[in-house]
Amino acid sequence: MSCSCLHLVQAQTIIINPSVHLTCIDQNTARLLFTMRIQQWPNQEHLPVRVFVLADDNPVHREFTKTVLEIFPYQLRHVWDRQLFSGTGQVPITLTSEQEMIMSIAKTPGAIGYVSILPKNSNVYTLRLE
Repeated sequence: MSCSCLHLVQAQTIIINPSVHLTCIDQNTARLLFTMRIQQWPNQEHLPVRVFVLADDNPVHREFTKTVLEIFPYQLRHVWDRQLFSGTGQVPITLTSEQEMIMSIAKTPGAIGYVSILPKNSNVYTLRLE
């Protein structure tokens, strides 16, 4: 699938598993994915979204939520906690490092996450924002 997107210059890069056949999404869709409100990938039946994040206090996580999702990290945590405690949703899988993020995304079908800088030959794809 191709898309004519403006590539935003940002310190963080959204990364996806190669099983996700998208090249770009809009900011609202990114927000819905990372708030766990989209359960399956658009246009791909039966491919569940698997969200990976870094810890709330990680500088990359804080920068990603503020610059890419345009919400504060505590607001994102509040959404996840509300969904978890009300039984209406799940929380993302929290990882300890960007290297672990890249490895987890590469081996998990339907996975999405982010890194500050994507190394070459990482076996993941980037997802641009419109």
